Parts: sequence; C-alpha cells; structure tokens
Amino acid sequence: MTDNLFANIFFVVLLADLFWQLYLSWRQEKSVLTHQEKVPPAFSDNISLEEHQKAASYTVTKQRFGRLELVLSILVVYLWTLQGGLAWLGNVVNDWGLAGFVADLALLGLFFIISTIVSLPFSLYSTFVIEEKFGFNRSSVRLFVIDLLRSFIVSAVIAIPLLWVILWFMDNFLDNLWWLWVGSIVLGFQFIMMWVYPKWISPLFNKFTPLEDEDLKSKIQHLAQKCGFEATDIQVMDGSKRSAHGNAYFTGFGKSKQIVFFDTLLEKLSHSEVEAVLAHELGHYALKHIFKKLLPMVLMTFGMLYGLDLLIKSDWFYQAFGIQTPTNLIALLLFSLVLPPFTGIISPLFSYSSRKHEFEADAFAAKNASANDLISALLALYRDNAATLTPDKIYSMWHDSHPPASERISALEKLRHLQKVSN
Repeated sequence: MTDNLFANIFFVVLLADLFWQLYLSWRQEKSVLTHQEKVPPAFSDNISLEEHQKAASYTVTKQRFGRLELVLSILVVYLWTLQGGLAWLGNVVNDWGLAGFVADLALLGLFFIISTIVSLPFSLYSTFVIEEKFGFNRSSVRLFVIDLLRSFIVSAVIAIPLLWVILWFMDNFLDNLWWLWVGSIVLGFQFIMMWVYPKWISPLFNKFTPLEDEDLKSKIQHLAQKCGFEATDIQVMDGSKRSAHGNAYFTGFGKSKQIVFFDTLLEKLSHSEVEAVLAHELGHYALKHIFKKLLPMVLMTFGMLYGLDLLIKSDWFYQAFGIQTPTNLIALLLFSLVLPPFTGIISPLFSYSSRKHEFEADAFAAKNASANDLISALLALYRDNAATLTPDKIYSMWHDSHPPASERISALEKLRHLQKVSN
C-alpha cells in the first residue's frame, strides 16, 4: 500500500464516521421531539407530561451539543493526522534536543496538554451550563479544577511507569513478538487496577462511609449471601457533591469485594427498591457477565497490538501523515487516533451484548428480589435522571448499553405476571 492511498482511505473513513454519527444523532433528536407531547401509555401512570418533556428537552440539548463536540473531535483527529499535527509535535520535541524516554515524556505531555485545552471548554459547558440548567450539577468551579488536577497527577503516576515498560518492550522486542508481551502487560495492569482503583484511587475523589441504616444493611447482606456474593463492606459514596444522578455498583474481586451506593440513589428509592437495584447488579456478578466480557477484551487487545505491529514496520503508515522521524511512542499515538473510525462499525455488537446482559440481570433481580420493586425503581430513576422514554431504535442499537425503557419495563412486567401466576 502507498502512503497516498492509505491517507485517502483514512480521510474517507473519517468523513463517513462523522456523517454516520451525525445522522444517528439527528434520528435520536427527531424521535424524541416527535413523541414529546405525549407520555407513552406504559409510563403515563408514573411519569407526568412535564417530566417527560423535561427528559425530551434534556436529551435534545445533549444531542445538539454532542454534535458540535463530535465535529470538533473529528477536526482535531484530522489536524493531528492528515494535517501533520503529530509530525509537528515530534519536530518540536526534536528541536529541544531531548532524547530517549525524556523525549517521549515531553511529547506525551504536550499531546495531553493540547488535548485537554481543546476539550476543556466542552467539559465546562456540559457541567456548568447543560447539567446546571436541568438541575443535575452540584459541582463548583473549585471542585472541578481540583478534580482536573488530581486526575492529571494520578494519571501521570500510573501512566508514566506503564508507558516506560511498554516502550522498553517495544524497543527491545520489536522483532520478537513484542505485541504479545505488551498485551499481557496491559491486561495484567487492568486486573491490578480492578483491585487498586476502589481501594486507593476512588477515595481521592469521593468520600466513602459505611452504610449506617442497619435495617437496609441487614437486607442487603441477606440478599448478597442469597446471591452468593460475599462483600467485605457496604459503602455510601458522596456522589451528590458533583451530580444529582444516582447509581450503585460493586467493585473488586476475590475476597476484596465492595458494594457501593451513591447517596443520591439512597435518597430517591425505598429499601425494597434499593434491594431490587442491587439484585440487578449482583445478577451481573452471578451470571458471570464480567468474565464473559473478558474474552472479547483479550482478543481485541492482542488483535489491535498485532495490527500495530504490522503498521509500525511500514514506512507508508508514517509517510501518510507526514512523519519523517517516527518513534514507538508516535506510532502508539498515531494508531490510537487512526483506529477508532475503522472500528466504530462493530459498536452494535458490543451494545447488543451489553443489552442482553441487562435483560438477564433484570430477570435475575426479579427472581431474587422483586420484579415490581425493580420496575418502580427504574421508573424513579428514569424520571429523576430525565432519561428519554422514546429513543430512536437505530441510535439505541448503535450506542446504548442498556435496553430502551419500554423494552426493559415490558420484559419485567412479563416476569411479574409469571411470578403472580406461579404464586
């Protein structure tokens, strides 16, 4: 393949990805606006027209802002790649007279700073304009800045040693299956982070306190034992200091498992509804959904690194983007920029798998807790989080990791009916 041919192919794929994503967003907006004047019959007893229209307005606002953000992100990729931005950055570092890993750190630091400066206005607008307008933002500018600085420091502490190891293997094993070594290191690192993140990193950003409600705690422990989940502790996270959105999750593996509730979730739901939500989360654990996602993740990791191995040894890969003095770090950055437009087409496969798991976890919750309580909890969360009840089917198929509200509630109502019949 020639450099011009690959550059042209990438340009066409980049544009195709942009227009397809814009089309999907337009479909989502059209679907929401078409149905905003009437609450779907399945939800009319629980969600008012005012709440339904708020969700529609929230969704449309995010879609319109998202389209602007999408166009800029594609433009940035175009500038970094086809307009030689990455090559320019490499030349800047070369002019400084740096070499080795110090030069790599300087290049990565500049890339990160420029990327942050470009994306920062969008993050600020999303938090302090859109989320504020719809009553979800509880953060402050001071907290936003502190979070940004903490994220930068934590990322640097974690990423720099990992980057050094990856580049060392690339430098010393480039002709000897380096991608197998690096893939194994990356996967091992991800497993370690599953243990490290909840224990040491997450507390840097949020306050975690033991659940004090003894009645709820007893019910949760009973449910967890019933589902075969042995949690080391049950914590409440102060999610309310940043957002009004609620959530629940569990972290860790082995004997270091932890159940975490957002304080906003506990404020909105009854004890039985909290049990049902937790039963859904435990369903993912009991049905081994996390492990079922591991194989595709492993295959993708090694597959992408093998693809990089083929490209890293091809001069046309660099020449297509004006890079005259390639390094392994530039190859990694360039690959990370070029790959997404080509792989976006497989998004529906992952979305389908995720939605299938959600249905299965709902069924598990209905069996081990209550279908009725999970329905009422979901309705409360849809209402309080201003989640649209009328998404576009194709948009949802492409993007959504959770089933549309109507499909999810309908499936749970069937389970509830079966429970009544069996009783």
